[in-house]
Amino acid sequence: MLFHSSIRQELARSFGATLVVLATVVMTMTLIRTLGQASRGSFNPSDVTLVMGYTVLAYMPTILTMSLFISIFATLSRMYRDSEMVIWFTSGRGLSSFLKPLFQFAWPVLLVVMALALLVLPWSNQRIEILKDQYEKRGDIERVEPGQFQESAGGTRVFFVEKDASGKTSGSNVFIATSENGKETITSARSGRIQREAQNRFLLLNNGQRLENPIGNKGELKISEFDEYRIQVGQDILGNTDEFIPVNTRPTAYLFNNLTLPNLAELSWRIGLVLAAFNFVILGIPVSSVNPRIGRSFNLVFSLFAFILYNNLLNLGQNWIATGQFSFGGFMLSLHGGALALGLCWLAKAHNNWTLRSLAGLRTALSRKRPS
Repeated sequence: MLFHSSIRQELARSFGATLVVLATVVMTMTLIRTLGQASRGSFNPSDVTLVMGYTVLAYMPTILTMSLFISIFATLSRMYRDSEMVIWFTSGRGLSSFLKPLFQFAWPVLLVVMALALLVLPWSNQRIEILKDQYEKRGDIERVEPGQFQESAGGTRVFFVEKDASGKTSGSNVFIATSENGKETITSARSGRIQREAQNRFLLLNNGQRLENPIGNKGELKISEFDEYRIQVGQDILGNTDEFIPVNTRPTAYLFNNLTLPNLAELSWRIGLVLAAFNFVILGIPVSSVNPRIGRSFNLVFSLFAFILYNNLLNLGQNWIATGQFSFGGFMLSLHGGALALGLCWLAKAHNNWTLRSLAGLRTALSRKRPS
């Protein structure tokens, strides 16, 4: 049908162009932020591309929703501007008749948003946390950069290696300052190498000196020299990651099976992304209804404001549910049900050309028809 096909074709062109632009902007911003985090030691610099990819993947539900909303607004407002909408109105098409072609175009996008929000989003967050955790829990020797003082993972040791001898497993002119068990020790050696035993890793130092001093008692300084000295510097296996699992990395099925407040808050965010995408398809029709003589600047600003407000309410609602200020069902019904009701009422008003004057006249006519 000409009406449906023409709308879907223009929506496809506008959606594709908008998606490319938004994805490029988000990738650029994510790259800058990820590089900043890597420079502060949050990630391995070699994993910047992976972290950026996972982060953009986590943003894709919002990017797709915004692209869909903008494409609907751009297509329908263009039809108003070029008086094409007048032709469809005179042929018997109202604004409500645009719902069918819009949802025929939008349903694959809505399915992708659902899959991303419920399945891919926790997986991408989990991969980011794993990369971050691996880098934070790497061994002490792996933290050492030649010519730089580097603190250990627990913050109790400071390492210095003048230069690498043969890669990461050995070094020369090693310096280690330790503060633990009520003692301060300074160990220096001409060379050192890593020795692995089961899950533990030890640093074997050769031809060095060790100074030991109890904290707060400077009179008991012990100095010893050694030909070989061994000190534990880390483990091959990371610590138990099950002790604290961020809620945004948990699978959706796990959240449904464990309905605690943090899990319900995360569910409100993931399900809310899907419901928001659905509501924006409906809201896009009345929002794009403009007077060609006035222009569409106000409607464009209002549309962007509505999108930002909706997403901020999703974030606020997540915090409210997590702290027990709102119930899960009450928040979902209030926000998403209210947005759906607003969209349908606004669409009915635009479809029937309702105004305050016409509603007042209708009320007067109905009151006159009532029998006395």
